[in-house]
Amino acid sequence: MAELTRLRSSSGLSRAEVADHVGITDSTLWRYETGMTRPKPGDVAILLDVYGVHGAEREELIEMAKHARKRGWWHRHRQALKPGFDSYIGLEAAASVVRTFQTIVVPGILQTESYARAVTEQTAITSTPDLVDEKILVRMSRQELLTRPDAPLQVVAVLDEAVLRRQVGGPETMRAQLRHLVELTERAHVTIRVLPFSHGAHAGMDGPFYLLEFPEQADPDVVYLEQAGSGLVPENPEEVRRYTLMFGSLLGKALKPDESVLFVRGLLDEDQ
Repeated sequence: MAELTRLRSSSGLSRAEVADHVGITDSTLWRYETGMTRPKPGDVAILLDVYGVHGAEREELIEMAKHARKRGWWHRHRQALKPGFDSYIGLEAAASVVRTFQTIVVPGILQTESYARAVTEQTAITSTPDLVDEKILVRMSRQELLTRPDAPLQVVAVLDEAVLRRQVGGPETMRAQLRHLVELTERAHVTIRVLPFSHGAHAGMDGPFYLLEFPEQADPDVVYLEQAGSGLVPENPEEVRRYTLMFGSLLGKALKPDESVLFVRGLLDEDQ
């Protein structure tokens, strides 16, 4: 809740001081403030006591906390998701901009269903067929963010050339995925940038990542690092700054948007 950050700043107290005062950890308060964890109304009430908030504003914030505790549509699919990924889906749904760098696979929110199935069947090697179907359902449902009538999610994706050349699911599945990427770039809120092999070493060689930006300026950006068995959201703001700088460097290395579309079209022409 961004309002908790504002109230703490107005109080002149540091996050560590507040956490110590109410008997929680610094990282727990950080998760409350960034929206990573939805605080219980009782926890919000205790924090408001510390900040000296009373009257109508207090009641409104506690009521907001009650509504925020309501689970999103993805919660019923938690058994099919890797640990931590349900938190990412919630953050993605609340975000206004997602910036991502990918080295191996097309980001899930830009995948076709056949490509998503090919990826999931290979990576979810311990999952039952029903869980595989559920994972794909979640992935396809997330894509509704791109077509929501009120402020569709803006996506800026930098894709290493390897992402586009790997034959995931076979030639026909890959051709359909490449065509889908080209079609997506026709939307004003989707930008795809290709980072060719020929451009050499780059700042993202440690691996893929996501950066999420939110509509409210008071809400800090969040970085998400996806791993084989889990997802990680670093709590140190310096990590977010580091990945933001990395993404800027990657944009400087990547082809421009129109050049990137031509690159993808060229791959389709090669396969004719």
